[in-house]
Amino acid sequence: MRFFAQAREAAGTREAEIEGATLADVLEAAAARYGPELRKVIGISSIWVNGKEAAPDQALAPTDEVAVLPPVSGGT
Repeated sequence: MRFFAQAREAAGTREAEIEGATLADVLEAAAARYGPELRKVIGISSIWVNGKEAAPDQALAPTDEVAVLPPVSGGT
């Protein structure tokens, strides 16, 4: 699992090994491990598996890469 921007800050790491049968399982395990701030960030983030946006019920294989991509803010 890879964490970007706010998710990385909330988790305190860029990457973690988190197992689960579905994407929802992995996200729940990550939130349980890293706490309520990460849970909040996950709630507003796009979640991708192997470079494509994924649904929570998607089954995962051990080699799949999950990425938590918070919204980007900025501007002029």
